[in-house]
Amino acid sequence: MSGEPSLFGPDAGRREGGGPGASGGSGPWTAASDAPLAARMRPRTLDEFAGQEEVVGPGAPLRELIRQDRVPSLILWGPPGCGKTTLAGIVARATDSAFEPFSAVTEGIARVRELIEQARERKRATGRDTILFVDEIHRFNRAQQDAFLPHVEAGTITLIGATTENPSFEVVGPLLSRARVFVLHALSPDDLAALCRRALEDPERGLGGRDVSIEEDGLSRLAEASDGDARRALNALETAAELAGPGGTIRTEEVEGALQRRFPRYDKSGEEHYNLVSALHKAVRGSDADAALYWLARMLEGGEDPMYLARRIVRMASEDVGLADPGALQVALAARDAYHFLGSPEGELALAEAVVYLAAAPKSNRVYRAFGEARRAARDTPAAPVPLHIRNAPTGLMEELGYGEGYLYDHDWEGGVAPQGYLPESLEGRRFYEAGERGEEGKVGERLRRIAELRARARARREEDAGGE
Repeated sequence: MSGEPSLFGPDAGRREGGGPGASGGSGPWTAASDAPLAARMRPRTLDEFAGQEEVVGPGAPLRELIRQDRVPSLILWGPPGCGKTTLAGIVARATDSAFEPFSAVTEGIARVRELIEQARERKRATGRDTILFVDEIHRFNRAQQDAFLPHVEAGTITLIGATTENPSFEVVGPLLSRARVFVLHALSPDDLAALCRRALEDPERGLGGRDVSIEEDGLSRLAEASDGDARRALNALETAAELAGPGGTIRTEEVEGALQRRFPRYDKSGEEHYNLVSALHKAVRGSDADAALYWLARMLEGGEDPMYLARRIVRMASEDVGLADPGALQVALAARDAYHFLGSPEGELALAEAVVYLAAAPKSNRVYRAFGEARRAARDTPAAPVPLHIRNAPTGLMEELGYGEGYLYDHDWEGGVAPQGYLPESLEGRRFYEAGERGEEGKVGERLRRIAELRARARARREEDAGGE
C-alpha cells in the first residue's frame, strides 16, 4: 500500500489494469453522463465524502483501518442516503480490492455462491482481495446470513453489509461478532448544502455546465427538506435546475416544485418503531403535551396501527399517571373505544385527546412500583401459606382443620376495618405501596393512613378486652 495521499486523494486506488470492480463493472464511484445527478456526484475518495467525521474524519477508526490496509468485515448501519454504499466503494477503491455489489432484495444465495467462487479464484490467480457488498443485509434470514460465515473466516471475502435497521435485531450474532459495526448518521443541513453547492459548481460530473445558481433561501429549504438524505437532496436539486433552466436561478418556488412529499422514516417492526414509542411514552411522562402530540402524529403518519397506540396509551395511564388521577385510565379506555368505533382518521382525534390529557395529568408511578415489589415478593415466597383465618371452609373437614377460624368480619368493626392481617405470616407488616401526594393520590394516602389508624385502634381495643377476661 502507498501512503495517505494515494489512499485519500483524487487518484486513490488507481492501478495499472483497472480499479476495483474491474471483474464485474466499474464500481460504485463512476456513472454514465446521463445518470441521475446523485449517481454522478457519488464521492470517489474519503476527501469528497460528506459528514460522518466520527467514522472517517482525520484519525477516525475506519479511516485509520483503511490507511493501514487492515479493513475487516464491516456492518454499516444508517438511514437512507447517508453514504453506506458510497463508503463501501471507497474502501474497495482505497484498498485496491475488487468490489462486488449485491442486493439482498433482488438476488439470492445462488448468486452469493457464484460471487464467492469468483473471489476464491481471483485470490488464487492474482492475490487480489474481494469486497462483497451486501445492500440491505437485514433482508436475509438467519440461515442465509450464516452462509457468509465460513468465507469471512477463511478470508475469501471481506463482507461489508449495509442496513437501515439496528444490527442487534437484524444481523445474526456469529456474523455480528466477526464484523465491526459503524454507525452512520443522517447528514446535517450544512453537509447537504455543501454537497449541493459542489454539484452546482462541478462542470465534469455536476451542473457546472448549465451556469445555474441558487438563492440562499432555496438552498436552505432544500437542505432542510431532504431529511439528511444526500440522494434525495441531489435529485431534487437536479429537478429544480431543470425548472430554472440554463443560466437560471433556483428559487424556493423551484425547490418546492422539485421536492416530492416527504414520507416519515419509520418501520413498524424495526428500531425506529421502538425509538418513537419510547419518545411518545417519555413525552407523556414528562408532561410535554406538544411533544407527545408530535410523536403520536409521527407514528400515525408512518402507518402504525392505531389500536397498538391505544394499548400503549392505556399502559401510560396506569403506569405513569396511576392514582394521581384515576380518571386518566377511564379517558384512555374511552379513547380506545372511540377509535374502535370510528376508525381512521376520525378516531385518531380521540387518541390525541387522551395523549394531551395524560401529559397534563398529575403523575404517580407508586402503584407501578408497588406492584413490581409485590411481584418480586411473590416470586421469592411462592409457597407462603394463606393464613388460616382468611381461608374459606366449604367442607366440614376444612372447618375441622381450622380453615376460617378466627376470621373477623370487617363490616362489624369501626370504619369497616378489623384488627387482623391479610399477608402470609412471613410477610406480615411488609409494605409495598406508599401513596404519593400528587393529585388524587394524596387523598388515597389519607384514606390508607386512616385505615391504618383504625386497625391499630381496633387491635389495641381487642387486646384490652382479651386482658380483662
